Amino acid sequence: MTSFLPALAGGMLIGLAAVLLLLFNGRIAGVSGIAGGLLAPEVNGTRWWRVLFLLGLVLGAWAVVALGAPQAPPRQGFPVPLLVAAGLVTGYGTSMAGGCTSGHGVCGLGRLSKRSLAAVLVFVGVAMLTTFLLRHVAGVAA
Repeated sequence: MTSFLPALAGGMLIGLAAVLLLLFNGRIAGVSGIAGGLLAPEVNGTRWWRVLFLLGLVLGAWAVVALGAPQAPPRQGFPVPLLVAAGLVTGYGTSMAGGCTSGHGVCGLGRLSKRSLAAVLVFVGVAMLTTFLLRHVAGVAA
């Protein structure tokens, strides 16, 4: 059995980061909204915290690898055009849903938002359907 402690610690750090961002900045920690805000014209110095937040995500992942934590092997056998299409559809979907899985799933559910609950149920349902269709209908290897 694998230890659940790293996942627990990671989840607690994500929750703490979301609470601190809301407390000190009044913002929801939705990664697509934070990244999308970098593409919009800057309003009242809002760019610095977005850059720091995203930089923290990258540096945090780098630190875990640098400290020698065990890594899952990368998946093989997924066609690159399909991955690109999936990324574009995901970006479009987050725009339609008014936020991404991190914004709705971590922050919205934590605030007991009914809209976020509906969004998360749709995200999970579509992910399950997509997995089924790719693996069992299209024959893409796991």
